[in-house]
Amino acid sequence: MVNPKTVDYAVADFPQPGVNLRWPASAIWRPGEPAVNTIGLADLRDAVAKGIEDFNAVPTHAVFLGIIYAVLGLVLFRLSFGYEVLPLVFPMLAGFTLLGPFAAVALYELSRRRELGLDVSVGHLAEVFRSPSIGAIARLGFVLMLIFVAWLAVAQIMYAQIMGGAVPASLEEFARQILTPPAGYQLIIIGNAVGFLFAALVLVISVVSFPMLVDRNVSAATAVRTSVRAVIASPVIMAMWGLFVAIALIVGALPLFFGLAVVFPVLGHATWHLYRKTVRVDAVI
Repeated sequence: MVNPKTVDYAVADFPQPGVNLRWPASAIWRPGEPAVNTIGLADLRDAVAKGIEDFNAVPTHAVFLGIIYAVLGLVLFRLSFGYEVLPLVFPMLAGFTLLGPFAAVALYELSRRRELGLDVSVGHLAEVFRSPSIGAIARLGFVLMLIFVAWLAVAQIMYAQIMGGAVPASLEEFARQILTPPAGYQLIIIGNAVGFLFAALVLVISVVSFPMLVDRNVSAATAVRTSVRAVIASPVIMAMWGLFVAIALIVGALPLFFGLAVVFPVLGHATWHLYRKTVRVDAVI
């Protein structure tokens, strides 16, 4: 009987992944790369619980509060020069979640150090930049940045097509545009649907790839393939994780974004533990 918690994709009776399999399977399964586990809801709960423990042990809320309000300050500063950027404010704030997996690499490093019993003071946040995989981390981060820019471009096109591209004269006029049917409702529905597709893409390619790059000296391609296989192995649980992340970020943003200073680090630490439960350290495909 095969233990469903530890599913190895390389079995003697199967074709050799990446060699005998045809594309697109051969693009995902490559021999010698880490195997992945099938995880369950209990694993997800435990990862979040351990993420909270890591945050309590290494509270970084002050650091992230400063970063969050610096970004918001830049947005407000830009708005003070005109409202032409106003239609992009919500897509911009929502789109920052696309960069979250890359922005949290320092948190993965702190969780890794705590797991190994090393010093986990906030001063070690920059330790990740000494990682042997820093080049791969930067390249994959650049990919997420391109996805973020593409999302903003698509959001601008949707607003122009649905709303006619008119620049709102005030915040009140913009709110009236968005809340007036049918165009406003159409923009909300279509915008959120398209945003969901961008978020799903980022989830698939990054759910374990960045923690893996912090943990191991592997290529960005290997990390992304492992992330894709992790989603294929546990699609429902990974979808639940993505939904949890979205809800947590929304709740954290409600009190003037102050809650994000706690929510974001907890999610970052929890992502590390999700990676630990998903990617096997003792087996390859």
